[in-house]
Amino acid sequence: SKQQAQLMEVLKKEVRAMLIAAKAGLTPEQLEEQYMAMVCKPLPLRDLGFQSTLELVTQMPEVVQICSSKNGALILKAIADDSTKGIARLVANQKVKTRKTSKKTSTKANSTFPTKYSKSPQSFPTLSAGTPVLPAVVKAELQDLLSSSPLLLADLDKAFLRRFGRAFQYRQYGFLSVFEVLRSMADSIAVEQTKAGSLLVLRKYLASKIEQQVVPQTSAAEVPSLEPACETKSCIQAAALMDSEPVQMPAVDLGDHLKQVSVWTNDLQIFHHQGLEQFPATPEIPPDAVQDRSLCSLPPLKSRCLVGVIVEFVVSPSQFYIHVCSTEASYKLQDLMFEMRHVYSHKVASDKYIMPESAVRPGQLCCVMVSKWWYRVIIHRVINDQEVEVFYADYGHLQIVQKSWLRFLKWHYLKLPAQAIPCSLAWVKPVEGTWSSAAILLFKHLCRFKELVGVVDEYVDGVLYLFLCDTSTKEDVYFHSVLRDMGYADVCGENIPSQEFEELNPSALYVQPSGKQGNAEVVEPDLRLQQQSRDADSETATLKLNGAEL
Repeated sequence: SKQQAQLMEVLKKEVRAMLIAAKAGLTPEQLEEQYMAMVCKPLPLRDLGFQSTLELVTQMPEVVQICSSKNGALILKAIADDSTKGIARLVANQKVKTRKTSKKTSTKANSTFPTKYSKSPQSFPTLSAGTPVLPAVVKAELQDLLSSSPLLLADLDKAFLRRFGRAFQYRQYGFLSVFEVLRSMADSIAVEQTKAGSLLVLRKYLASKIEQQVVPQTSAAEVPSLEPACETKSCIQAAALMDSEPVQMPAVDLGDHLKQVSVWTNDLQIFHHQGLEQFPATPEIPPDAVQDRSLCSLPPLKSRCLVGVIVEFVVSPSQFYIHVCSTEASYKLQDLMFEMRHVYSHKVASDKYIMPESAVRPGQLCCVMVSKWWYRVIIHRVINDQEVEVFYADYGHLQIVQKSWLRFLKWHYLKLPAQAIPCSLAWVKPVEGTWSSAAILLFKHLCRFKELVGVVDEYVDGVLYLFLCDTSTKEDVYFHSVLRDMGYADVCGENIPSQEFEELNPSALYVQPSGKQGNAEVVEPDLRLQQQSRDADSETATLKLNGAEL
């Protein structure tokens, strides 16, 4: 039919874009996985009358070349057309491994950058881009898997599948082997050689053995686990939120965090001493619950600086969110996620922070549980009696969640600035007025699970405009040039305000500019000081973003 023919033409473009981005090609199974991750729905095999992915690609002889690998597996490779031959050449030149820091990176990136940034290449920092990066949630899952006891490397795949309900597909993040993954996490996971084979040990677990001798433990029986909530209905980018199975947290992990959670531990002891009948049926809002505060943004980046970035969430080249790559920032976010999971995953502690109906309102900073992990969010709008739409301040996307998943955020978790930075690609505008689905798909592929070099241009209305560059190839690949060469974008030499961010920029609505709140001074108050802190907040000095100064 005509509809099937149109669908097939669109699919050919998407498949070609995916295969061009994969230098070594993809197996049919990998193509299915990548399509699902990028488009958030499976390949439309049934709609087109096919029984398998292999049957589908055999009907695309002008798009897909079917090859055999040395071990006999089928590999799908792209056949470039006239509009994609340039991109195919760039991908073909891509280095298989880039592990060593290049001393020439800053000069190399600067030499091919627009001339207005070529005055002082010495001022640019050295970066090593192109190194595969595990999403923060996946790192947290690996650490969680090893938190109760060490694990043999040979059992890792089975244990990961059993715990989280899916295979550990490290290749989709750019790693060639499990050993590369372990090397990237060497500061948190140790590999010890035993008679039974390589043993994976969480370094925090080793440290906890010493702490057990001096820190009193709370028994698992005293801390009931939170009942599992329903799974999310929305499709979320794989780098952001991932499903996992219920986890029974051991007593040793709780000991790691007793000092941080002394407030709720004391309340827990009072609860067991006094009995359930003396515990109020509708407890008052805890004094350390955030009610009228906002998260701060990260300090603004200086114009012309180079910075390592990971693109976390993409709507289009004019609307995406990044994380700045740094060991300190990465660990702070991981530690926050772990600590929130430890605290909120115990029912007595979690129930203290249940939000009354009056607190469930737009603009309220709180936290939400999705797939057993807790995230800092701001309520964007109330959908109905059961659902709200929230903005993930550390990842950049909106999602509809159940009200019952929400909890007040503890003041302790207010200090870390919102980690997601709203961005637009500098100097480009879509040829067709709006970005086509093919352009968005290509941009996602260029960004996916890879550390990139961002070259800061300027801030406009709180949105960071920057150039993105992949330096893992023989020639630097600037994304604005790729979009132009593919016919998706015009390079205009100036920054056109993002239409998408003009329509809605949750970060600008809900996150305060860096320094305005003075979050460095945030401490958990008691009831007497709570009102005083609110009054003092209104007198806090403000620091406004000024694009001209950046």
